[in-house]
Amino acid sequence: MSKRVLPLAWIKRIAWRVALLLVLFWGGGIALFSFVPVPFSAVMVERQLSAWLSGDFHYVAHSDWVSMDEISPWMGLAVIAAEDQKFPEHWGFDVQAIEKALTHNERNENRIRGASTLSQQTAKNLLLWDGRSWLRKGLEAGLTVGIETVWSKKRILTVYLNIAEFGEGTFGVEAAAQRYFHKSASRLTMSEAALLAAVLPNPIRFKADAPSGYVRNRQAWILRQMRQLGGESFMTRHQLH
Repeated sequence: MSKRVLPLAWIKRIAWRVALLLVLFWGGGIALFSFVPVPFSAVMVERQLSAWLSGDFHYVAHSDWVSMDEISPWMGLAVIAAEDQKFPEHWGFDVQAIEKALTHNERNENRIRGASTLSQQTAKNLLLWDGRSWLRKGLEAGLTVGIETVWSKKRILTVYLNIAEFGEGTFGVEAAAQRYFHKSASRLTMSEAALLAAVLPNPIRFKADAPSGYVRNRQAWILRQMRQLGGESFMTRHQLH
């Protein structure tokens, strides 16, 4: 009897220790990155390892950290207009968007729609892995609450813009601005910011340097949304820049 129970007890003990280490790791990361620049994200590590394992040793996941003062206010407004227009108001989750996405997905199984806020995307990109498993979504929810509790909205937006993927090997708005427009992120125009935001749903499929008709249409829609939100004054009004 004891021989059967012992392995199970050890498995439970190991599982608890692993869980505790992960909580300490994630909690420490949230606390540390509330004021320290993020050197790399979990998604960057995942992309780099995947490239190496496939034999691609030319791939380099590249990012250049910049503060919000070094990013054009148009860029912050563009991603809010494109991805999460209730960002300044919600506590990490957009309940209405989630309900609409669930209704849509029930009717359209082949065209899944997401409802992740910028806060959720930041938590996932920074600390988790790609995928649609319930485990990852559950962890994402918990980490989102932690980030929303410890970080300001401005900090969340700053980290998001510095780790978002804008193309193959290109992470963060500074690297994207240099690659696609040969200028710093601080000099991005309204139109350029909207174009970068337009590729965010799938930056591997959609190309900022060779935009398809869909990307151009999405760029135009984002520009309209940016104007409707109030332009640059939106960022100042909500203390996001």
